[in-house]
Amino acid sequence: MTTFHAAHALLPGGWAQDVTIIADAAGTITAATPGTAPPPGAECLPGHVIPGLPNIHSHAFQRAMAGAAERRSPAGRDSFWTWRETMYRFVARFTPDDMEAVAAQLHAECLEHGFTQLAEFHYLHHQPDGTPYADRAEMSLRHLAAAQQSGIGLTLLPSLYRHGGIFGADPNPGQRPFLNDLDGFHAILERSASAMRDMPRTRLGIAPHSLRAVTPAMLSALADHPGPIHIHAAEQVREVEECIAATGARPVEWLLHNAAIDPRWCLIHCTHLTKAESLGLARSGATAGLCPTTEASLGDGIFDLPTYDEAGGQIAIGTDSHVGTAPREELRQLETSQRLRSLGRSVATNASSPHPGRALLDAVLAGGARAAGAPLGSLSPGARCDLVELDDTHPTLTAHEGDALLDAWIFSGQSNPVRTTVVAGEVLVRDGQHRARDAISARFRQVMPRLTA
Repeated sequence: MTTFHAAHALLPGGWAQDVTIIADAAGTITAATPGTAPPPGAECLPGHVIPGLPNIHSHAFQRAMAGAAERRSPAGRDSFWTWRETMYRFVARFTPDDMEAVAAQLHAECLEHGFTQLAEFHYLHHQPDGTPYADRAEMSLRHLAAAQQSGIGLTLLPSLYRHGGIFGADPNPGQRPFLNDLDGFHAILERSASAMRDMPRTRLGIAPHSLRAVTPAMLSALADHPGPIHIHAAEQVREVEECIAATGARPVEWLLHNAAIDPRWCLIHCTHLTKAESLGLARSGATAGLCPTTEASLGDGIFDLPTYDEAGGQIAIGTDSHVGTAPREELRQLETSQRLRSLGRSVATNASSPHPGRALLDAVLAGGARAAGAPLGSLSPGARCDLVELDDTHPTLTAHEGDALLDAWIFSGQSNPVRTTVVAGEVLVRDGQHRARDAISARFRQVMPRLTA
């Protein structure tokens, strides 16, 4: 049993003071009791404590290229599609040791900023020429090894990637490290599941990469997976146009009519939806997985949050290409992009929830827990004991409390006010620093010169 005492904690019913939180040996909360004195031996958290946040979309290897793909290309008019060519050249340098080192660095950064579960949408499976490693799941196993080093919760989503366009077009040569048929993909799933049996903080899902990368028959073959199921959808205008040309329907429209979308599913990006698609996705119970800093970096566009929110749609956030690695950055970009789009302020609010910070936090905790397939997002019995303590003496947060403090955390300042991060009852970040930061960053620094040469 592990015991924490929070001066202020965000419980399901709202903010409470002097909260004793008890976790059992498995790291599950058994009690969260307000109005209590610190019990003997309790870990005291004097700041404001919120649940740990799920990061529902990651391509960990891209952490190593963040900031290294910004230079204008000779042709100009750069876009997602020119960025993608840079990414193909970059992955040709990656080894399993690189993957483990970069993923561990990403995990430590995410933990230091308050993410406690990472959904790894993993498609870099093979050697640069497409040859599988001796263990076909070698790269998946390196993600698991990195998670053991960092302590983060991991939802591993091996990605099925077979084609280069809708439906069944030949792949680009740069995509060779990603490619599997169904048999090879199932071999990776089975090996990963076996390796994860003794890793209680992990979950296994699947990720058919996109309608550009899999066929309807492949989607049908994966339909019985119990979940989570993640897929890229409607990220780029060109993708929408190609889908209409090939199928007569837009990507999300096609999925809603042909893929039995339900609460197991998380559709990543959904940048370009019609109102009908927004309403249909909301009704399906699926989650829209939004990655605002990456979507801004790649010039994807802006998700229509008001239409989707009014329909009761679930959202979650991810860091995707890791140009940002903090939940506050994703939430800030999400709200402020809506302000630019609508020429208004406080978009993600309503009369009963007037603080955008709290409204967004509540939304992504609930949607993120579902998309990650893990018992997260609440300081209540039965949830995993994932805690994030915000230092309310930090200049960004000084003189704020409760929901106003969440607004200050998300919408002001640049430095990080996260003091403590706990995963499954285990303190991984103390005084703002991951416990293995030095060793993890040393290994990251060792691999980066060759990757970026």
